[in-house]
Amino acid sequence: MNITKQRAFPTIPNKNICVSIGSILAVQYFYEKLNFCDIFSNHKSKGLDLNSLIGLLSYKLTDNFSIKEAGKWLNQKEILDILNLGSFHERVLYRTLELLGRNKEEILCDILDSFFSTYGFEETNINLDWTSIVLHGTKANLGKFGYSRDHGPDKLQRTVGVSELADPINIPIEVTVNKGNVLDLEHFSDTFNQVKSRLKKGSLIVFDKGANNKDNLNLILDAEMDYLTSMKLNKSDDKIIENFDLERAELIDSKKCIYGIKIVKLSTIKYFYFSESLQKKQLEVKARAAMRKLQEEK
Repeated sequence: MNITKQRAFPTIPNKNICVSIGSILAVQYFYEKLNFCDIFSNHKSKGLDLNSLIGLLSYKLTDNFSIKEAGKWLNQKEILDILNLGSFHERVLYRTLELLGRNKEEILCDILDSFFSTYGFEETNINLDWTSIVLHGTKANLGKFGYSRDHGPDKLQRTVGVSELADPINIPIEVTVNKGNVLDLEHFSDTFNQVKSRLKKGSLIVFDKGANNKDNLNLILDAEMDYLTSMKLNKSDDKIIENFDLERAELIDSKKCIYGIKIVKLSTIKYFYFSESLQKKQLEVKARAAMRKLQEEK
């Protein structure tokens, strides 16, 4: 058998650069649409214009390495021409981020004002959720041991709450940060109170049962809004589930065989659902667990 070896063509260096123009154009479009120029210009200090952030945002959506590398990338003539920026030292980026951090509350508030006024959402239903982030250090004041959702129970952590405009918008609009040992029940008020002034009356607040208690529900009702959350089941709920009757229940999804019933009370509506496919999966899991136990006993 004759094997023909193919010779690779030699690589010839050149001065061409490759740029993700889509990311740059997206930043330029929203920078203008949301009036970022005026927002950042309000915080100009000693000749330092925060609008150099347009370049940093473009870089972070393209390569996303260090600030030092961002300075090198941005100071290429072609990039400066596209972004309509003059050349600058990388220290400008550090000073820009420092100024941004000192004024972050006011800047974020202005950005959200522009965002809501620009799009004028007809509905402001939101999803609230909380998580934890591991800290690989010991000096942070917010670092505490707590229930870890970041797979690091032996490390200090912070808890984070996120507010997201619900479907079909699906855009996060606020973030709250708390100590690592703060439970969702306690964190709820910080997250909700931060965002409630931007929500319309009658908005639906969706959150998990970990933050469900009477005080938090009253916060929502006092703001003239509605809520949807998982229930913490009691004995009467267990009885309803035990006596769940498919013939009396409403067929919610024929393909997935999901049935539901609605129980209306004075101030709340409870929904109970039954899924045949989910029941089958859970029974299979329990059967496999039982078989493993039997094998271990042999």
